[in-house]
Amino acid sequence: MRAPIFPCLTALPIVLSAPALADVPRVAVDIAPVHALVAQVMAGVGTPDLILPPGASPHAYALRPSEAGALQEAELVVWVGEGLTPWLGEAIGTLAGGAARLELMEVEGTLQLAFREGATFEAHEHAHGDDHAHGADDHDHDHDHDHEEHDHDDHAHDDHAHGAFDPHGWLDPVNAALWLDAIAAELSRIDPDNAAAYAANAAAGREGLAALEAEIAGRLAPLSGGFIVFHDGYHYFEARFGIEAAGAISLSDASDPGPARVAEIRDLVASQGIACVFAEPQFNRGLVDAVFGGTGVRVGVIDPIGASLTPGPDLYADLLRGMAAAFEDCLAAG
Repeated sequence: MRAPIFPCLTALPIVLSAPALADVPRVAVDIAPVHALVAQVMAGVGTPDLILPPGASPHAYALRPSEAGALQEAELVVWVGEGLTPWLGEAIGTLAGGAARLELMEVEGTLQLAFREGATFEAHEHAHGDDHAHGADDHDHDHDHDHEEHDHDDHAHDDHAHGAFDPHGWLDPVNAALWLDAIAAELSRIDPDNAAAYAANAAAGREGLAALEAEIAGRLAPLSGGFIVFHDGYHYFEARFGIEAAGAISLSDASDPGPARVAEIRDLVASQGIACVFAEPQFNRGLVDAVFGGTGVRVGVIDPIGASLTPGPDLYADLLRGMAAAFEDCLAAG
């Protein structure tokens, strides 16, 4: 039986059920996991608008009229940043030029990790983020840069040129807790009449995230063994919970691997005895089957964005719990 997402929210019935004292600000949010965080902060006051449908790729998307309208009406836009949605910055400037903007990966203290390059990952992380740089339970590794001549598909930096760091920061619940406060502060600035509700909701959310982090850490601690991911979108989750991918099939979720990269991954699986590889629900499972067919490698599915989940305040915890379950199923089987 799944534990309730944030049980401490029930301790705040007066605050969360209080009617808004003024017009509720219109808030537009980029992706479903961030929308869940904003929805938690706005609980009992209002509901944010989600721009990107859960099953769509954040890297390239054409806005529908309803989504463009949500941006036009927004007083606040909350987004991960241009590193995740390079097309959205221009849309915000065009459609929501007068709106306040909160770019979460730039919030002070946010843990920022560098992209891992090549088909196989070296044991080094470039962490940035003020005092938060060592936030992933000191999962700092030596930063030896003896990059061997890995296959970078002749364009290793192309897809990552839009940012100096990995933008998938929402997969670290410590980042998410920090962002709850930033969201509450920005909403309180725009809508001071509801500041007490925003602050109380953010505090309740932080408590829930701390419990969620402890729960997942306990579930993943017994697991061992290497694994391969479809693309390098899980670095923050891995660093927070002390697991580490050995490599990625694809350079990004928007490109297919070249023959040299496929060969390198297959060699890695054989040499290290890796028995688990993860596909993603929004991308073609056939590519994973083609690379690993006949090898005996188990194929699991992990979802970094909530492609199959219902948007709302519960989605964030459901997402991380689902990822933990996928790792348990695939790695524990070995």
